[in-house]
Amino acid sequence: MSRPVHVRRAGSADLDIVAREFHTLWPEGTLGEHEAEVRAVLAGRPPSTMPVVVFVAEIDDKVVGFVEVGLRSHADGCNALRPVAFIEGWHVEPQHRRRGVGRALIGAAEHWARSNGCTEMASDTWIDNEPSQHAHEALGFDVVDRCVHYRKGLR
Repeated sequence: MSRPVHVRRAGSADLDIVAREFHTLWPEGTLGEHEAEVRAVLAGRPPSTMPVVVFVAEIDDKVVGFVEVGLRSHADGCNALRPVAFIEGWHVEPQHRRRGVGRALIGAAEHWARSNGCTEMASDTWIDNEPSQHAHEALGFDVVDRCVHYRKGLR
């Protein structure tokens, strides 16, 4: 039997756990860098001019995932005349996946997006991250583009 998932907007008391969750999703950044970013977002001072919020999912009062959602002026495949909600980051602890946690987090992000006048939400993932692609598609996201970036050094 699965335990109920509670999703809420992260607050300043969540700084440490959200920074650790960020670090799990984005290990190329240091924990200190993530702490600084999370501190700013939770204080309402995101690194962009548009709003950004973090929601956390809890089971038995333990954080098991998060979604960071913000507004952007545009996103690929979306109406360029309206701001769009963008999933900046989304992570669920592996042992809690496929149990509705990700769906609950995206639901909170969608509600926040609608309350900010958005009619669309966008996201992205790496081309080789098939579990993330499947999760997005299971929640109603449509693929709008695939891109491989190249680089060539010049002498």
